[in-house]
Amino acid sequence: MPTQHTRRAVLGAALAVAGTGALAACSDGGSGHGGAHSPGGARDSGRYVSPGGKEVEAAEAARGSGPVREVSLTATRARLDLGGGRTVASWAYGDRLPGREVRVTAGDTLALTLANHLPEPTSLHWHGLALRNDMDGVPGLTQRDIAPGGDFAYRFAVPHPGTYWFHPHSGVQQDRGLYAPLIVEDPKEPLAYDKEWVVVLDDWVDGVDGSTPDAVLDELSGGMGGGMDHGAHTMSGAGEDEPGGDGPSRMMMGATSELLGGDAGDVAYPHYLVNGRVPEDPESFTARPGDRIRLRIINAGGDTAFRVALGGHRMTVTHTDGFPVRHTTGDALLLGMGERYDVLVTAGDGVFPLTALAEGKKASALALLRTGSGAAPAASVRPKELDGKPVEAGRLVPDPSVALSGRAPDRTIRMRLTGGMAKYDWAFDGRPYSAKQRRPVETGERVRVVFDNGTAMWHPLHLHGHTFALAGNAAGARKDTAIVLPHRSLTVEFDADNPGLWMVHCHNVYHAEAGMMTVIGYRG
Repeated sequence: MPTQHTRRAVLGAALAVAGTGALAACSDGGSGHGGAHSPGGARDSGRYVSPGGKEVEAAEAARGSGPVREVSLTATRARLDLGGGRTVASWAYGDRLPGREVRVTAGDTLALTLANHLPEPTSLHWHGLALRNDMDGVPGLTQRDIAPGGDFAYRFAVPHPGTYWFHPHSGVQQDRGLYAPLIVEDPKEPLAYDKEWVVVLDDWVDGVDGSTPDAVLDELSGGMGGGMDHGAHTMSGAGEDEPGGDGPSRMMMGATSELLGGDAGDVAYPHYLVNGRVPEDPESFTARPGDRIRLRIINAGGDTAFRVALGGHRMTVTHTDGFPVRHTTGDALLLGMGERYDVLVTAGDGVFPLTALAEGKKASALALLRTGSGAAPAASVRPKELDGKPVEAGRLVPDPSVALSGRAPDRTIRMRLTGGMAKYDWAFDGRPYSAKQRRPVETGERVRVVFDNGTAMWHPLHLHGHTFALAGNAAGARKDTAIVLPHRSLTVEFDADNPGLWMVHCHNVYHAEAGMMTVIGYRG
């Protein structure tokens, strides 16, 4: 497909020289002109790898090129059926929620063209994949915005099997219907199971009583002390065919969770969904008693951690964020936004609730596992397993095949999480996001990152293009997204083996848009 190579070449050239407009922020990275500052504030005159540069091309060539899987995708306005007679006007990939699953095999080349039929620019980020940098989908850093009426051809090798997903990296678009699972199958799959159930969790506000994510951000950005009327506010950002005018406040007050260390979230969502369905009209997954079922669970929410349990069953965790772990059995899971877990269950006989409790928010989402006759439980069902032993990410042990080698770190990067609800000024080190603020690394280094959370809120932090080992050593599970509790620190390590400019950010979509994002940049 020649247009793909042409588009990439144009992007690479634009990033390699000092530019203007949408790519001005990233042009310094490949120009040798500096333009970035170190975390301590000193000027950093080093040259950074361009997202379309020779180092990125070399890393992609090393990954190889397998069979090509071609996919066409359209981001468009859509009317979505949430079940129970509830329909909403939103934006989606096609006409379904979640978007249609994309499934490939590790080693394949994915060639996906995204057409933008939305009224504003968009993008597409491949959450969790170690892919080439110029396909990572961050406007102003690794690609240009995809303008309304335009398209972009993403093409890259898919190196690692696992459970992933994709969504925009443009404003708060992810908190609409723009998300879908990406399942990368293992050609040497070691697990034995009879059925597979992909479970996507979400918190939903778009199109309900005039609400939009943009209006939610506007309200939150006013802060707690801004004197706003919390009873109602004008909803901005609605599309031409979407509800507008006055809508209810969506600011959450008083949500607390012991598991999350206090404050549970910022946004009071009207609906919580499993695979796009409200709990009053849940999806049913059909199996036979005794079937071994692999659940691939994805938290695609904007502001909600979900505590998940399957009534009458214990779950054996086999993977987190796509990477295998030593099998660990427990009653429940806690997933921050962006996290994924694969679990195995042996199905009992009957009808069982898969409940996703919106942690600290006094609401839940629901789906059903049906293997026999019986009445469906009530929408508000709370299986006892939710209060049982949760599997904790920090206690998981990586499978030896993916454990980092024992090695002292070559570089330590410290990031302090700052901000609060009063001013809604979430950031790293007190500085809101700028594409020119980069934290340098060198190819081949073992990098230790210490996240020091100085805020009263929990944050699920996501690193693009890499997986890290938890707990600051090779013995920790491999993840790309991990929760940092309030007034606590989290230490992770990763190998700098994928050159480019890579985002680190809170995966609370509103915290990120407020400024809690930064860039790790490879020196050229």
